[in-house]
Amino acid sequence: MPPWLPQFIASIIVIVVVLHTCLGAAAYLILLERKVCAWAQDRIGPSRVGPMGLLQPLADGLKLFFKEEFMPRGVDRALFMLAPALTVIPAMIGFVVIPFGGFLDLGDGQQVAIMGADINIGVIYLVAAASLGVYGIALGGWASNNKYSFLGGLRASAQMISYEIPMGLALLCVVLTAGTLLPQQIVAQQLDAQWYLLQQPIVAIIFYICLLAEAGRAPFDLAEAEQELIGGWHTEYSSMKWALFFMGEYIHVVIGSAFFVTLFLGGWSLNPVTGWDLPQSGGIWLILLQFGIVLGKVFLLVFLTMMVRWTLPRFRFDQLMKLAWEGLIPLSLLLLLMTSLFVYLGWTPYLWAGSLVCLALIWFFVPFMLGQASSNQKIGLIGSRFSPPRGR
Repeated sequence: MPPWLPQFIASIIVIVVVLHTCLGAAAYLILLERKVCAWAQDRIGPSRVGPMGLLQPLADGLKLFFKEEFMPRGVDRALFMLAPALTVIPAMIGFVVIPFGGFLDLGDGQQVAIMGADINIGVIYLVAAASLGVYGIALGGWASNNKYSFLGGLRASAQMISYEIPMGLALLCVVLTAGTLLPQQIVAQQLDAQWYLLQQPIVAIIFYICLLAEAGRAPFDLAEAEQELIGGWHTEYSSMKWALFFMGEYIHVVIGSAFFVTLFLGGWSLNPVTGWDLPQSGGIWLILLQFGIVLGKVFLLVFLTMMVRWTLPRFRFDQLMKLAWEGLIPLSLLLLLMTSLFVYLGWTPYLWAGSLVCLALIWFFVPFMLGQASSNQKIGLIGSRFSPPRGR
């Protein structure tokens, strides 16, 4: 047997299992989100189709599949049809570098990694694949020949490009701390020490905020704000083309949550501090346990994402851009400088203290920094007795 064949077979199995898990999860996460929305608003939610509404995703899928395909007059037909695929495909190819388990022992000293592709630029590949989703959104908004869709595509493009900067800087903090671009090695270092969530909590918060913005999740869903843009870049889409946009969004959330688990929650680690933890390699039962732990952490993060959507109000677009350029980017640059200094001096175990120092510096210097005036000023309503015209 060629030495590469066992790893090839293991990679194919992981890809098939995880891909179908993501596709099934995209359907049932929509049901879960509707249930979470109902719980948050004191309603029942989907409960008619099947026991406890469990067949609602199937009914929605059949409805969308048989719905009429509508294409408005004047659209760019090729790009209009290509845009949904360019949105969902980058989301579906990013998971191959996520380690869903350690190493499976095959005997005779041979091991296989439980991931789709064990490549030495895994982190860079995932970020590059995720960044391609903006092309589908921009092309969908432009090809629709609709001003609201076009404005939604422009908003989404500006938002994704802006929030990729602090996300990349936060990712660099983790890479500098771990000293590697291999996701498997990043998890291994957290098994031997602390989760990076404890070492770099501010970096983890920035990364999670950018994750919400990159996926277009509330409160960062300004590109599809119904009260302003009807539906954003997918206003003119219907049937399965429309469904592909939302499938891509939910798969982005799942893969982004798995990436967060790898970077900050120790992968399949059970102990956030130093001490006993699961071994990195073992038999099939250990691998299944590791796989289940990773999926459990991913589910908790997805649930948190849903609770954020139905808890926090939507930003205004100028507030969203101000948060990125005047808040997250300077803060992530300061954290990157601090991480570089601590790694150089060998103070890696004390990165949590460096994060607190950065917060203290920002709290002290922000009042002396130049910036725009507050964008939350109340605008008077003409003719209202609470804002009479000037001069009276």
